[in-house]
Amino acid sequence: MGAVSGIVAAVAGLASAQLAAAAGRPEASPVTAVGGAVVDLTPVAVREWAIRLFGTSDKLVLGLGILAVLAAIAVGTGLLAVRHLPAALAVTGGFGLVGALAALSRPEASWRDALPSLVGALVSAGVLYLLVTAAGRTRPAGAPQGRADSMDRRRFGRLVAAVLAASAGVGLGARSLGAHGSADATASRARFRLPRPTVPAPPVPAGADLRVPGLGPFLTPNQDFYRVDTALVVPRVDADTWRLRVHGEGVTRPLELDLRQLLARPVVEHDITLTCVSNEVGGPYAGNARWLGVRLGDLLREAGVRPPSQGGTADQLVARSVDGMTIGTPVEAVMDGRAALLAVGMNGRPLPFAHGFPVRMVVPGLYGYVSACKWLAELRLTTFAAYDAYWVRRSWAQQAVIKTQARIDTPRPYADLSPGRVAVAGVAWAQHRGIERVQVRVDGGAWQEARLGTADGVDTWRQWVWPWQATPGRHRLEVRATDGAGTVQTGVRSGTVPDGATGWHTVDVNVRALG
Repeated sequence: MGAVSGIVAAVAGLASAQLAAAAGRPEASPVTAVGGAVVDLTPVAVREWAIRLFGTSDKLVLGLGILAVLAAIAVGTGLLAVRHLPAALAVTGGFGLVGALAALSRPEASWRDALPSLVGALVSAGVLYLLVTAAGRTRPAGAPQGRADSMDRRRFGRLVAAVLAASAGVGLGARSLGAHGSADATASRARFRLPRPTVPAPPVPAGADLRVPGLGPFLTPNQDFYRVDTALVVPRVDADTWRLRVHGEGVTRPLELDLRQLLARPVVEHDITLTCVSNEVGGPYAGNARWLGVRLGDLLREAGVRPPSQGGTADQLVARSVDGMTIGTPVEAVMDGRAALLAVGMNGRPLPFAHGFPVRMVVPGLYGYVSACKWLAELRLTTFAAYDAYWVRRSWAQQAVIKTQARIDTPRPYADLSPGRVAVAGVAWAQHRGIERVQVRVDGGAWQEARLGTADGVDTWRQWVWPWQATPGRHRLEVRATDGAGTVQTGVRSGTVPDGATGWHTVDVNVRALG
């Protein structure tokens, strides 16, 4: 009964904390706050391992892991309470304090963010006291076991059921309140209509999509687009109340814009491939989409900003998300004429919440951690010498140009193939330089030229295919690309830290013997 008391007390405390967080900031809930702190404190190597192992489910795994640890602690606390109740209550209060400190450590936190964890600890301690004292009365010392004892145990069971029912009600209330809190954001997205682009993107050229079985589409559907960020709870921003502030060093005309004012400027459309710096060689964290938005360089010029090459004093643009994430981008890169955007649309639809609605940054040629701020709230001009953004403080490079990469999408690793003609196909990218050549080789032999899909500018990936006459046996396929500057992709293997992985993607396959 002590173990049961601990678990039930923890459930009641978490439900109460969730309700308190829903009434304030969802990011302040204990599980979310502790999870965010864990992400911040986790060594880079461990974080990269988790991304490789769990992919985009890493946040779900982290949340479940925290709940599992809490469940184990709750059982231990309940067992301790049977023997020494004051000590167990102190442990409960201590964990509430840990949650409060984690919430206060988060970006954009205020003192109110400590309240959910403290409320949860208070409720948990009260329920633990109630249940343990009730359990202690089930059979008074010296009393014989019998019918009265069974009746007291039934009363304890009814008390547990009542607490769980109340916790469920509180949890549903928290869910309802949270849904109500995000209802305005959801409604604003439903009402939002993408403006007609002043400069529309041309149609995807014929031949860009090779339509090879096993090879994904040229434009990645929104629901399939990769997502790598630190947000354990996806921010749901109300487009009607959204504001963007532009200020800082070298800004002679500070700006503060709502969405309507932002979109009063010329709206342009571009096809751009994004890549995450956590993408291992051959990894899935690259996607291509048609983005709609306002040119970021033009907005900075409107604010009086000059790039360093023209005498500007700021060389870093620090973008800040509504959840406090900071991303530093070279000012020169966003003002050199490339299609750097404040995007509002993705593949003909408003941005999904998970991809930054209502406004995010998209800068071709740079890894996402130095360019692709989602849920944008602020743009501040400064220098790389004066400020390190979030990821730079965690061992990543200040600046990171996307490296030339090629990936084999089909056949899959360890595929069992029939002899004869096999289509080896994939994608290659070198954003803002373009892809000029892709070569494939088998078992370390001579490099063979692959056929490229039609180029859709220099900022998107290119599909490629090579017809292989497969012979029986085990074989290793390798691919490399040459970018538009004539640079051949290096075969030297390196990890993702500090500025992106290098090496040739290899796939081992087996070709069955004839007959």
